[in-house]
Amino acid sequence: MNEIDVLTVFIEEGYQISPKAVDLICTHCSPKELVAYILDNIDLSVLVIDVDHIDLEGFSGLLPMEEKSFSPSSEPSSQDEELNNNYNNYNNSSSSYQPSASSPKAVGSVCYSNNPVSILSDITDNSTCVGEYMEFVQFFRNRYSRISDIIRGRINARPIESLKTGKRTNFRGSKEAGEISVIGMISEIKSTSNGHKILEVEDPTGSFSVLIRMADKELYEQASHLVLDEVVGFTGKLTNDGKLMIVQKIILPDLPNTTIKRSGTVGKAVLTSDIHIGSTTFLEEPWERFLDFLNGDTDNEALAAIAKEVRYLLVAGDLVDGVGIYPGQEHELSILDVYDQYKKAAEYFSRVPSHIQIIISPGNHDAVRQAEPQPKLPEIIRADFPDNVTFVGNPSIVDLDGVKVLLYHGRSIDDLVASVPGVSYSDPTKAMVEMMKFRHLSPIYGSRVSIAPEKKDYFVIGNVPDILHCGHVHTVGVEWYKNVLLINSGTWQDQTEFQKRVNVVPTPAQVPVVDLATLKTTILKFDE
Repeated sequence: MNEIDVLTVFIEEGYQISPKAVDLICTHCSPKELVAYILDNIDLSVLVIDVDHIDLEGFSGLLPMEEKSFSPSSEPSSQDEELNNNYNNYNNSSSSYQPSASSPKAVGSVCYSNNPVSILSDITDNSTCVGEYMEFVQFFRNRYSRISDIIRGRINARPIESLKTGKRTNFRGSKEAGEISVIGMISEIKSTSNGHKILEVEDPTGSFSVLIRMADKELYEQASHLVLDEVVGFTGKLTNDGKLMIVQKIILPDLPNTTIKRSGTVGKAVLTSDIHIGSTTFLEEPWERFLDFLNGDTDNEALAAIAKEVRYLLVAGDLVDGVGIYPGQEHELSILDVYDQYKKAAEYFSRVPSHIQIIISPGNHDAVRQAEPQPKLPEIIRADFPDNVTFVGNPSIVDLDGVKVLLYHGRSIDDLVASVPGVSYSDPTKAMVEMMKFRHLSPIYGSRVSIAPEKKDYFVIGNVPDILHCGHVHTVGVEWYKNVLLINSGTWQDQTEFQKRVNVVPTPAQVPVVDLATLKTTILKFDE
């Protein structure tokens, strides 16, 4: 390891390190293992690592340490595990592709020039809804058909209609009858006086009631995470009168457990959202430092080295603060005209190096329809932005040179926080895990999220992405779930008056940077 390598490792872990400590590590016979030992044993109160903090005697008494690697297959269960493995992430990626002058993706030795973007799914120019009754029918039938097909590969399900015909006597809840299975969309959730849960589920043929007993604790806990309009499979036995199913198993359309083989690529992608340009609480100074970083304009050699590998910048909605989004907003705006807000945003993004491809999708503060799915920003706004900006709708799926990213602003997190136990704004990836289990980004219809009834449900997660990138809640979160990297990218807005009232504490000016070769993630902080 050279000096830049050592500096990079410690800055990605959130530490500063003295020049003497760097020299000591670089001259050691096992510098990588020594760095790992330091990070494993450093007192959490230490901010600047000096020679005094390096226990060479304790290290020399150990056998050579095995290099650990954080990969999708290890699936850490919390954000802390992800962030605490930044050193291992660096170790694993440091031996991967290093751009050279002969590479078609490099200019000189480090600047990528061929950074393709393919749009795989986007509502833009495909919206057909006008709000008629049959459009709602088509919308929910499309959802049911696509998600039930996923579940049907795991159970042998009957149409609900067959439970209500004269044939039902053949499979009532006797030991001889055995189990039956149905797949339905949840239309009602209620509790009995004894605390049991009764769900009303429906498919295109009819509706039926299923019961989850409180005594079945694991099943009951699973049922507490179910939400309205979610498509789920149920296996169980009918009661003697054939009017109710006693559930013995709940089958979600959850992601498969198989390992995904990704095509090889290189470089890094920067993920951000909720910039809120035009707000009085927009953090302009940290944002300027972020732009300087993208341009390599930093005295920190480690940051400069990371900046040279950046190929993509993704913005998952709320580029500006907008106008008329909530009552009294005009008192919290530094730029009162929404078009002037976008002109200022265009000025900022014109300062991003031209080789970096920028992908921007809208959010609930942007100047598009509030009903989701949302199309990309209108031409009158897009015209002010540089040529290296690609605009997409919300949600959308893009392919970044072989890495598939599902962008969704994340407004449905509001619904999930209100409906699912344990889901909170402070830990946004828990809501994103539920999306993966549902195979749907916004299952609850008619709550906080306004949803347009298109012929196709654009929120269904059919093909599994490599990355799910959300925003909206203004808190940073990183987590692996079944080989999918879940990232909520925080904000560039300080705590608002509304957030103070509801006790939401944002984590602004923190930026996830993803290595496209390994999908390992580093959080860079620009608030200091």
